[in-house]
Amino acid sequence: MASATHGEILKADRLTMRFGGLVAVKELDLSVRERAIHSVIGPNGAGKTTVFNCIM
Repeated sequence: MASATHGEILKADRLTMRFGGLVAVKELDLSVRERAIHSVIGPNGAGKTTVFNCIM
């Protein structure tokens, strides 16, 4: 659990990404706190790269 003294450096609420009629990412909530270690894992085609491309 992250310390309460470290603030959020990235927050996404209900992030959705579509390609035409295909929903690649649906209503993702993401919170990243400074000085914490984070990981995004999932199978091929799960939308990990799509999420990073969307928030960059």
